[in-house]
Amino acid sequence: MQDFAGKVAVISGAASGFGREFARLAHARGMKLVLADVQAPALQAVVAELRGQGAEVQALRVDVARSDEVARLADLAFDTFGAVHLLFNNAGVGAGGFIWENSESDWQWVLGVNLWGVIHGVRHFVPRMLAAGDVGHVVNTASVAGLLSPPSMGVYNVSKHAVVAYTETLYQDLRLAGSRLGASVLCPAYVPTGIAASFRHRPAEFASDAPRTASQRMAQAAIQKAVDSGKLSAADVARMTFDAIAAERFYVLTHPAILPTIELRCNDILQQRNPSDPYATKPQVRPKLDG
Repeated sequence: MQDFAGKVAVISGAASGFGREFARLAHARGMKLVLADVQAPALQAVVAELRGQGAEVQALRVDVARSDEVARLADLAFDTFGAVHLLFNNAGVGAGGFIWENSESDWQWVLGVNLWGVIHGVRHFVPRMLAAGDVGHVVNTASVAGLLSPPSMGVYNVSKHAVVAYTETLYQDLRLAGSRLGASVLCPAYVPTGIAASFRHRPAEFASDAPRTASQRMAQAAIQKAVDSGKLSAADVARMTFDAIAAERFYVLTHPAILPTIELRCNDILQQRNPSDPYATKPQVRPKLDG
């Protein structure tokens, strides 16, 4: 997909971070927009910004973990513009700590947004995109945590590994079906976005009154420090992603410095040896337990 002008983009998690930058860049390339986020006020701020620049944009507050809400988003997009050409399943949240300390509600919340959000997006949009027969593309936001397994990030790692596997399968299924849709999986490392503060938008049904454990405090501090120190911006990642779409490139790996660590993990598997330390090349950023 190389011609974006006049086409329609749907973006979840559009109120901040990557999603907001996808929306800005899509508009700059002449696309019509349908934006979704669970943060209604922040979403409306993005809509106001883009409409002020002349964008054709619709928006809907959506919890992507809920199938019916994603279905309503699909109806809004197709009823308004008649087609969808570019789908960004981008909404994401995070939780950390030792994997045995994560509660059932931690798992339900993170998997609900990070994995089920992608599943719902594909289920409700791709059949209608296929029926239209147009050239199009699906981008699912994963993470380098979908290619590595760093400690104290178990819930997040599992969700993002699942997104990578899901998107690889989507790519193969689209090829087998002879469709005109492409697919990419976005696997960034640390970028200054709001992911470290996603707990602020955690639904009440998944809330926990239990105090955070030492490992959970460690994980929160580590992710905040890493995100804040990121050298690439969300806008940089958006540009790389659109370049990958135009080039029909599946893996969007935005941080080449992480590639040796990914190679190390792959070699661990191929040589059937025990998992290597993901922080071996950068021990200074390894999380430290505070007691």
